[in-house]
Amino acid sequence: MSSLTEAIATAEVGGSRSVRFPLVRDFLRRPLGVVAGAFLVIVVSAVALAPVISPYDPLAQDLARSLETPTGDHLLGTDRLGRDILSRLLWGGQISLIGLVEALAVAFIVGIVLGLLAGYLGRFIDLAVSRVTEIVMAIPGVVVLLMVYSLTDNNAHAGMITLGFLSVPTILRVTRAAARSVRGENFIAASRVSGMAGFRIMVRHVLPNIWGPIIVNTAVLAAVILGVQGGLNYLNLGVTPPDPSWGGMVADAQKSLALQPWLIIPSGLLITLTIMSLALVADAVRDTLSAKRSRSGRRLLVAPTVVAAEPTLPVDTEAVLSVRSLSIAFSGVEVVRNVDFDVAAGSTLGIVGESGCGKTVTASAVLGALGPTATVTGQVVFEGLDLNAATRRQRAAVRGTGISYISQDPMVALDPSFTVANQLGELIGRHDGTRGRNRRARLIELLTLVGLPNPEDVAKRFPHQLSGGMAQRVAIACALAGRPRILVADEPTTALDVTIQGDILGLLRRLQEETGMAIILITHDLGVVADLCTSVAVMYAGEVVESADVATLFAEPAHPYTRALLASNPIVAEPGTVLRSIPGTVPSPADWPVGCHFFDRCPVRVDGCAAGPIPLVAVLNREEHEARCIRADEIVVAAERKSA
Repeated sequence: MSSLTEAIATAEVGGSRSVRFPLVRDFLRRPLGVVAGAFLVIVVSAVALAPVISPYDPLAQDLARSLETPTGDHLLGTDRLGRDILSRLLWGGQISLIGLVEALAVAFIVGIVLGLLAGYLGRFIDLAVSRVTEIVMAIPGVVVLLMVYSLTDNNAHAGMITLGFLSVPTILRVTRAAARSVRGENFIAASRVSGMAGFRIMVRHVLPNIWGPIIVNTAVLAAVILGVQGGLNYLNLGVTPPDPSWGGMVADAQKSLALQPWLIIPSGLLITLTIMSLALVADAVRDTLSAKRSRSGRRLLVAPTVVAAEPTLPVDTEAVLSVRSLSIAFSGVEVVRNVDFDVAAGSTLGIVGESGCGKTVTASAVLGALGPTATVTGQVVFEGLDLNAATRRQRAAVRGTGISYISQDPMVALDPSFTVANQLGELIGRHDGTRGRNRRARLIELLTLVGLPNPEDVAKRFPHQLSGGMAQRVAIACALAGRPRILVADEPTTALDVTIQGDILGLLRRLQEETGMAIILITHDLGVVADLCTSVAVMYAGEVVESADVATLFAEPAHPYTRALLASNPIVAEPGTVLRSIPGTVPSPADWPVGCHFFDRCPVRVDGCAAGPIPLVAVLNREEHEARCIRADEIVVAAERKSA
């Protein structure tokens, strides 16, 4: 993937053209869709121009020429009252198509709005919308339409608007399902933790990514509505004779079917071809969008349940962020337990450990970006505000400006539907409230700040036109748009090659020096910790097993897991020795032992390690160095004696 994006990044490709034109080309490769679309354009144009091109008054009668087949004077013949069929089709099309637009507009607008709210927000809104939708679908639509026509004196507009409301579930259900799938995408979560409001996320990021199924189902619904409307007009509902309508003309033709069979062909064939064309266009659009999705890939999180809990340690009022007794559970299974750490202004805290130890989940809890199945206890205090006890508005105000986030893979954190300028500019507008030249100037400033060459050109590109390193720099620029006090970097170099990794780490160090922000760096690489961090929290199986400043941790590791990590790291291993590995794997949360979580893999375990939970205690009575091990003092003393 990275080689492909780097190759594309070097090509001179126009921004919007690269996205929109391939869709048009794909559609034009589908002959049935093209022919059907052309037919619809001709029909709509002819109906719209009926006052100009209609050869006769649609109500003018000439009984002497009734029931004629096509002639030079009447290209499609005449009906039983001598009225010109072509003229009546053109004028009748206005009634039919206007009614179609009215019903479709109601179903489209109401369905999208309610579907977005239900799919994106979920929970009680989703439940309420779904129950109302089921009630509407259970109502016999024909009975409702008959009642509306009788109460409104056969008013066509009232009938079509009612039909539109009865058709809302068709669009609503598709929109809801598509929004539910997209809201879990990483670029949506990234927008949320960047501080973007929920309404803007729905309009700017969710909706553009679900247009495909909505458009397809809208085209199909148009065909259905046109058929239903034709049936209603056939019964003279919504139109009063002698006014023409396509369905009404079919009814007139049936009365004279034995005398002139030709009469039913123009109106019946036109309705049939129009409905078929709408269906064929829908199929072509669906196939075009399916081909687009096969060439590229795509998934907001609802607030978790937060339970108040008494912290075991007092909050550090000097720290910009102080986490106390943070525990996280999913569906009743605890995955993080009693995590404590502090982040001072301008410092870098490294959270290190193997995959599955709870590092990213801990960071997500700090950001408030866990899903509805999560239960969070403890305190996350940012500048005196406990985020776990804060209102949604207070927490939203912190995202992006107080705490910002960089994900592991920048390509999934950026919305593929928009250029860099659109996405970064939107965040700048959200945080600074600027527009026009000021927003553009800030955008270029940020792209320059993160070390991107030719920022004007980069701003015009889409994410797929960026290399991995460029995309990560853009993601960092997005994170800096709100001038955050803390930057959470979740393994920001994992998806990059070795040469780019060093550049990104150097960039983070330089940005910290220039802005004074604090950084929480999540990684499994102790070499990165040694290079960038001032303090470290080592996590294992959901617990912080050791915390200290970087120099102390590397010089005097007190927990067996920390020592094993250091021994297995090629950067800090002694030359000429066999590189060690840690036997076994990290236990799943459901299999955590009662005592020390590292018990099964620990080379210095004793029976007391499994007796019960191990507290995090000071090593050799040093408050700045803590370890979750009953033999921590013994391990450090033994190591000092050995080195002496």
